Amino acid sequence: MAWLSSLGTFGEILRFIILILEVILVFNLMIVVHEWGHFLAARWRGLKIEKFYIWFGKPLWKKTINGVEYGLGSIPAGGFVALPQMAPMGGLEGETSTESLPPITPLDKAIVAFAGPLFSFLLACLFATAVWMVGKPQSEAHTTTIVGHVEKGSPAEKVGILPGDKILQVDGQPVKRFEGLVDSVRWGMVASEGDTIAFEVERPGQGVMKFNVDPKAWPKSEEKAGPVSWWQSIFKRPGLRDVGLQGQMTPMVGGVAPNSPADEAGIKADDLVLRADGLQLRSMGDLGDYIKANLGKTITLDIERAGKLIQLPVTPRIPDENNMKEALDDKQEYPMIGVAWDVEGKRMPITITPWEQISDAVRHMGNLVSKLFSPKSDLSPAHMSGPVGVGRLYYKLFQHPDGWRLVLWFSVVFNINLAILNMMPFPVLDGGHITMAAAEAIRRKPPQGRILEYVQTACALALFGFIIFVTLKDTGDFFGGPAKDGKTLKIIWKSKEDRAKTAHGS
Repeated sequence: MAWLSSLGTFGEILRFIILILEVILVFNLMIVVHEWGHFLAARWRGLKIEKFYIWFGKPLWKKTINGVEYGLGSIPAGGFVALPQMAPMGGLEGETSTESLPPITPLDKAIVAFAGPLFSFLLACLFATAVWMVGKPQSEAHTTTIVGHVEKGSPAEKVGILPGDKILQVDGQPVKRFEGLVDSVRWGMVASEGDTIAFEVERPGQGVMKFNVDPKAWPKSEEKAGPVSWWQSIFKRPGLRDVGLQGQMTPMVGGVAPNSPADEAGIKADDLVLRADGLQLRSMGDLGDYIKANLGKTITLDIERAGKLIQLPVTPRIPDENNMKEALDDKQEYPMIGVAWDVEGKRMPITITPWEQISDAVRHMGNLVSKLFSPKSDLSPAHMSGPVGVGRLYYKLFQHPDGWRLVLWFSVVFNINLAILNMMPFPVLDGGHITMAAAEAIRRKPPQGRILEYVQTACALALFGFIIFVTLKDTGDFFGGPAKDGKTLKIIWKSKEDRAKTAHGS
């Protein structure tokens, strides 16, 4: 849909509307399939079905068909099938009828409750099969464990880890990729629990080396971050462990600023910048570091464009108008070439079997849950996302050139997460229904009375409270970015003619 941008403001508005509709469609597909599982199981077991709703709250739309009220709620946070013969769920589903209904067996209750997660799992399998057939775009950092960049002053730099080092293990666990849900360097750092993180690396020409990195050894980290007010803390997520490492990724041009040195040199979007004066570039930050180390020099860039290698000379310069001194930490102006990097770099489609996708998603969810309950882990519920965060991620994926492939892949992960979370033995979740059904089978007596009603209502309120909590964090993510103290970096490049006029006027 990139062509819509060529239509100006109208095209951008139309593109935004289409993306939002795509997000709503795919997000609600997950909900419908999950609730459809409950619905079909209830029909199979002969239960009374009163309502089938997408979303909660006061209905925006409703219609009764064959005795079942179908509707769309006003709170976009899931859905439900109202089954009065199951445990009372008035806290989520509203009031149900008071007509006398025949009791159902604990087995019926367990089957109906389990059907929702089962259908989510089956939908994940369907998406995984589609990904297997069409492939998943994979960036370089998802296929290598080679270090591409070590941040200046970072804990990793202090212990001596270098670009080009191949990371073999993190905290004793082998790694296969730098970024990713499982078996990755990033997850190894985030999930670590000790005072230091143990890295085992292989350095070309020197063999295997071991480093113990203190993730808290950042220079004046508190001063750099600045104090956080109680109001900001409501929206801000706690920081995750990081030691200043990035995976190797050949810099790929995402865009070129008009009239910039890169524009005048003939650099184009999607160009891969392989080398600067013969020096291999392993990350997006390498070229900026090289420019700072060679001020005033014309640099020859080796570029791969559409499979062909070309050389382009470019002379970096300080932007004609900028606010670097106000917006950047170091308060200096630096020469630039005027490109915006593609943050994911070159992507190649790879084939992943459905079993590998499902098993990786299950392992990731299991690892995440275990870390959330570990007192030594930095991971907490504040790092989780709700409907707003998931919708925002889908929106970003749909904007991607290969968005539909990535949406298919993420839908595998999302549906596995949905199935596992709903199986947790928490009242108002499907796992809670199964637990109560098991208790009823053992006691030979269904749970009832006002105590159960109070518990269900309390758990419903807790669920909505959690959704509000993570939604506040999701909302705070919208305001994250490269701005420093509320100031965003602004760059303006003037044409040769305007620069000549300025020089002549001075």
